[in-house]
Amino acid sequence: MHNKTLTAAERLKREGNASSGIIAARYGDSIIDLHSEVDEETTLTPIDFRKEEALDFIRHSAAHIMADAVQRLFPGTKVTIGPSIENGFYYDFDPPDRHFTDEDLPLIEEEMKKIIDSRAEFRRVSVSRKEAQDLFSSMGETYKLEILQGIPEDTPVTLYYHGDWVDLCAGPHVPDTSFIKSFKLTGTAGAYWRGDERNKMLSRIYGTVFASKKDLKVYLKRLEEARKRDHRRLGVDLDLFSINPDTVGGGLVMWHPRGARVRTIVEDFWRQAHLDNGYDLVMSPHIGRSRLWETSGHLDHFAENMYSPMNIEGQDYYIKPMNCPFHISIYKSRLRSYRELPLRWAELGTVYRFERSGQLHGLLRVRGFTQDDAHLFLTREQLKSEIAKMIRFSIGILAAFGFEDLDIKLSTRPERHIGDLSIWDEAEKALADGLDSQDIAYSLDPGEGTFYGPKIDIKIRDAIGRAWQCTTIQVDFNEPERFDITYIGEDGAKHRPVMLHRTLLGSLERFMGVLIEHYAGAFPLWLAPEQVAVLTVAGRHETFAGKVLKELNGLDIRASVDAGSSKLGAKIREARLRRVPHILVIGDREEKENGVSLRSREKGDEGFISLESYLERVSISGRMRRLGNLEET
Repeated sequence: MHNKTLTAAERLKREGNASSGIIAARYGDSIIDLHSEVDEETTLTPIDFRKEEALDFIRHSAAHIMADAVQRLFPGTKVTIGPSIENGFYYDFDPPDRHFTDEDLPLIEEEMKKIIDSRAEFRRVSVSRKEAQDLFSSMGETYKLEILQGIPEDTPVTLYYHGDWVDLCAGPHVPDTSFIKSFKLTGTAGAYWRGDERNKMLSRIYGTVFASKKDLKVYLKRLEEARKRDHRRLGVDLDLFSINPDTVGGGLVMWHPRGARVRTIVEDFWRQAHLDNGYDLVMSPHIGRSRLWETSGHLDHFAENMYSPMNIEGQDYYIKPMNCPFHISIYKSRLRSYRELPLRWAELGTVYRFERSGQLHGLLRVRGFTQDDAHLFLTREQLKSEIAKMIRFSIGILAAFGFEDLDIKLSTRPERHIGDLSIWDEAEKALADGLDSQDIAYSLDPGEGTFYGPKIDIKIRDAIGRAWQCTTIQVDFNEPERFDITYIGEDGAKHRPVMLHRTLLGSLERFMGVLIEHYAGAFPLWLAPEQVAVLTVAGRHETFAGKVLKELNGLDIRASVDAGSSKLGAKIREARLRRVPHILVIGDREEKENGVSLRSREKGDEGFISLESYLERVSISGRMRRLGNLEET
């Protein structure tokens, strides 16, 4: 910047862009406070507090206000970091006596309202490193001093004040506290300092803030719905899985019979769909020698996510964090010809990665998980068509599970990369052409590819609008070089194949967690662990109920009979709690007329239907789906 003679607020006012709703400005490529100094030439665009891009620093400002309120109410509390996050903000505290609980939140909210009503101005102050050290030392803010030490020497040190409260912060912030209008503190949690369980456990408070009460109300309603759908609670209620940190270990999932049944259906569908669409299935061991991980580069770039080696007969072996080096080893097991390509290999391979205990979260963040990997080895000429097929296949699989609202990004070459620019351009074009060929919307994520190749990321949106990362399609120039894999071309010479990595569902554990929350535990008929519950009105109907069960089992329908002495209403309530899609009631009429009375989860009480008609209906909709062949004819 140059010729700084006025603030952003002054320039906007002079240019006729000032209004009560303007809280910041876009200055060139940066977002700045209104009191920041600007020049006359650089483009300056006002940002209204109602705009989406304003939410990030509105939320960060709310975090500062919350920290101020906490320190007013709980003297001696030290502050650490308080960033904005998707849909809200949090701040981590080190309180002197006890960790905060949800019962503390109403009191903190009331104190925040007082600070907001004071209309205290947010002020940015640049200081020397020593001035900052002296200030936070006098305040006893040891965590701020540690953060200060991590700031590069050539980076300016800035503080933000509102009233007398101060924080080490780069900003930007809203003009004053009154702009934080529609907020809510949403929960508390423990969090290790810097995410390391070797450090002290801190007390985290979460909150959210929106530009309007209406937006806040919509979000809180969605948040309540998310709590009802929490897979950790439903996993217990529906007896699907458990995690026992004390005896088995954190992040290690035990699948109960009902959960294992659903997972098996998912896996069987996945395998059959791959076989139907030109893939071969492979399997690989759970451990490999250190030499394998040295060649792949994992020990150089991924060691912090790997577990310590085990020594076997004088050689170090590592439990695998990824499947791809094994697939490359299969490729290298013999000489390959261009006539064999493309090779499409897929595996449901269980891998293990070190996740800190503070980051573990039910099925969504675990230490041992099954990755649905696929690796394709192909010629450069095959790249475009194979990417198109892979995209089509991936979208078809996701749709089969009920996910059709997708957010797709194409991540391009980063500044630091390997490989010729020509093949990068070719790979990026192949990815773009593949997306365009399916006539689907996507956005560019410039520079966010990995150092070894560009990629496509596909996020799914669940029933309440949350986005989840699932599919990644990635071009890899690195591993073929590192492992020196080749094929004999039509010219008789050796050529380097191109490699495609693809995870479709991602981690099966994580995908199962998403499925549970998407359907709130009420899986569709083909996925349900128990598809049909046959309930008797009285003991005399048990024989006919057994006949119905036998017919259902003959169609591979997962069914059970409740012929106990409980009243019918209690039996129905119990089946509903288990989220059973179809309930069949067996009484005198049903036995006499060879039928059932159907209560379906979707349509409610459908009344009497002949057994033959019901069996025909359930055999069509209740069997495991087949994706069919997605290849173009």
